[in-house]
Amino acid sequence: MVAPSRKKSVVHPPHDHTHESTPQKNHHTRVKHVERKRTASISQEDGMEYNKRVRKLHKAFLAHGEELVKDKQNSGSNSDAELPIFDPDCDPENPKKLLFSDISSAAFNIKNGVQRTPCVRSLQLSSKCEMDLYFKKEYLQVTGSFKERGARYALSRLPEKYKKAGVIAASAGNHALALSYHGQQMTIPVTVVMPVTAPLMKIQFCRTLGANVILKGETIAVAKEFALKHATEHNLKYINGYDAIDILAGQGTIGLEILDQVPDVDAILVPVGGGGLIAGIAVAVKTLKPEVHVYGIEAETCPSFTEAYEIGHIITAQAKASLADGLAVPTVGGNSLETAKGLIDKVITVKEESIALSILRLLEVEKAVVEGGGAVGLAAILEGKVPELKGKKVVSILSGGNIDTTVLGRSIERGLAVDGRLIRLEVVVSDRPGGIAELTSTIAHLGASIKDIFHERAWISTDVFHVKVKIIAETRGKEHVDEIETALKKIYDNVVLH
Repeated sequence: MVAPSRKKSVVHPPHDHTHESTPQKNHHTRVKHVERKRTASISQEDGMEYNKRVRKLHKAFLAHGEELVKDKQNSGSNSDAELPIFDPDCDPENPKKLLFSDISSAAFNIKNGVQRTPCVRSLQLSSKCEMDLYFKKEYLQVTGSFKERGARYALSRLPEKYKKAGVIAASAGNHALALSYHGQQMTIPVTVVMPVTAPLMKIQFCRTLGANVILKGETIAVAKEFALKHATEHNLKYINGYDAIDILAGQGTIGLEILDQVPDVDAILVPVGGGGLIAGIAVAVKTLKPEVHVYGIEAETCPSFTEAYEIGHIITAQAKASLADGLAVPTVGGNSLETAKGLIDKVITVKEESIALSILRLLEVEKAVVEGGGAVGLAAILEGKVPELKGKKVVSILSGGNIDTTVLGRSIERGLAVDGRLIRLEVVVSDRPGGIAELTSTIAHLGASIKDIFHERAWISTDVFHVKVKIIAETRGKEHVDEIETALKKIYDNVVLH
């Protein structure tokens, strides 16, 4: 019975389903009816169009998939990093060069907004260093550093929409302070992203100046990544503190002032961190007076600019802790490096001991409280790295004075030790009554002042009737130290000075 039914359904047109008596036949007829409708509704042309649409969608899907894979590879699995982190003003693949006209424009626009700092000859240090030594005192700016020049000019150049919406920057100190102050002066909203390790004094100062302070990460690199993302999300203008062209132009105005204040200058010593200061000054000075030498000075613990300048392109150097923390920038700016190429006569690195001694010298002689980054120019002179400048007229830029009080205290002690005015000596004396008293009396008669004294009995190689005495004492200098050492060695067999 089933076979005739199938034959009838194929040969004859579909008949009224009410004549079918069994549920099985009803279901079978419905399936066949649907299949015929589906087959008949797709023509050859429809199939070609359908395939075209499928191929087009498939191609788009593959392209989108590749983009997603690349994004995940670049950003990792963290969903917070999905947006591309990019600063269009500072593209290392397409660096921009600062022009002298930019500096001239900056000089005109910021003249009423920043201090024209003095450039003064140091009588004592000129005699000691055997050169005419001048100091450009940028630490006298309102917020204590040269950063105000670039910040003021960058804010003045903002399009109207960003003057209303505001700007954002990542900084651990001076750039944040400069933007906060001049943003307040020009009624432009400022947000600064600072690492959690930033000095509390600077964080509070930025807030006092009306800035929105965000603490993010333990390094400036993390803070910068967050700031760039925040700028995109909130339509703010990100301002790079050492590589934006407007920043470089503002810093270059220092070069114009130096040439005006010391017209016959032979060389200028410039602290180098990210490279913005030296790039701006080099363009200004070499354009007006190509014969003037421009030296870049940076800390030995982070020679990023030295290495990048030698190679010719930016690299990431290893940054270690330094007294010149403001110069410890692992990767210099691409615009700064491109601008500075061929304009710098020498790049020098200095030791931590020399920086500490320079901070001490400037405090004692010039009555100037200067941070480590601002003292590197004098450090290069004291370390003997610029012997060719003896008898010349030299300007060293004291770029900033925002040094933490605890760091200042440590720098003074470190400087005193380097200068031979703070010594540590170890002497093995008799442990009988009066043995230590004899030692302290001898030191007092030699004119030294004991600051601390320690006793050590368990770890000495002599007999149990002797004691090692460790003393920290203040002296008048290295000649006095030699005198003390000679006198003690005449009395005691075991004398060690550090």
